[in-house]
Amino acid sequence: MGSMKKLESKIKTSRQRPLISVMAALALLPLAAFLVSLSFGRYGIPLPQLMQILFGKLCGLTPTWPDTLEKVLFNVRIPRILCAMMVGAALAGSGAAYQGVFKNPMVSPDILGASAGAGFGAAFAILNNYNVIGIELTAFLFGIAAVALTYFLGQAIGRNMNTVLILVLTGMVVQSLFSAFTSVIKYEADPNNKLPEITFWLMGGLTSSTQKQVWMMAFPFLAGLVILFLLRWKINILSFGDEEAKALGIDTLKIRVILIMASTLLTSASIAISGMIGWVGLIIPHLARLIVGPNYKVLLPASVLMGAAFLLLVDDVARTVLVTEIPLSILTAIIGAPFFIYLLLKGRSSWE
Repeated sequence: MGSMKKLESKIKTSRQRPLISVMAALALLPLAAFLVSLSFGRYGIPLPQLMQILFGKLCGLTPTWPDTLEKVLFNVRIPRILCAMMVGAALAGSGAAYQGVFKNPMVSPDILGASAGAGFGAAFAILNNYNVIGIELTAFLFGIAAVALTYFLGQAIGRNMNTVLILVLTGMVVQSLFSAFTSVIKYEADPNNKLPEITFWLMGGLTSSTQKQVWMMAFPFLAGLVILFLLRWKINILSFGDEEAKALGIDTLKIRVILIMASTLLTSASIAISGMIGWVGLIIPHLARLIVGPNYKVLLPASVLMGAAFLLLVDDVARTVLVTEIPLSILTAIIGAPFFIYLLLKGRSSWE
């Protein structure tokens, strides 16, 4: 009997070793992307000079490098890099959580109307000449309001019915409603001034990233991710179905609401900072599932790490490949759509 337990322990350990190696490699992805992005850009900084500036600032040395390089690095590039990493991680993490909560790998962070609500909030703020902080706060609040509306409508309509299905359907309705409101805003906007600004913001980008935006994003980012990480093992239980989860003593409604709220917090905060960026919350959890499997104890961290690295590298391309900056939603769609078609053509069910 003792030898059997030892054998099972060895088998379990041998299975865990490759997964640990994979997670270690994934953890290096954002770090490598961060270092590459620091020196990469229109105003290139050679790696030796980059190391000299970083080491000098950390140690409080007297500057021997050009003042312009320091300003580009600390006032422009690092805030933008940190925003890109947080937005990518937030969208991928919330996408993975949504897919687990709704037991559907086709679900993305905008399923409950968060993206459409935040987009309307930003368009409304731009039309009324709000400053950058006002635009971000309005987008964030309307994103939360859209999900709250979806939830309360679902509760009112879905008594004694499939709660998940009702939430998805009401989410589609709320999403269409806020998209229509955004179209009204665009219709009323000045075509020579406000309309281009609204359109460009809705296409997504990190052009206006600042240190203040980093701090604004940091709180909802950490709050949302901490909640998802603490409850990620319960997402596994939800995937078995409500009856099995309740048999294990899980309050499915309460857990589902908390997970949805945390995911919406991440999504709305991301959209408030970067505008509308699609596909990240859909394709990155799929890719992570192919690499580490469906267990949310590792799937969620893998999605977060891969999302941070992915959006950062996409942003590097967006700000350097052409003379004018390419909106991020264009690049994520160009990358995401073919990948998703590939998955469909191969017929690989990564959910199973």
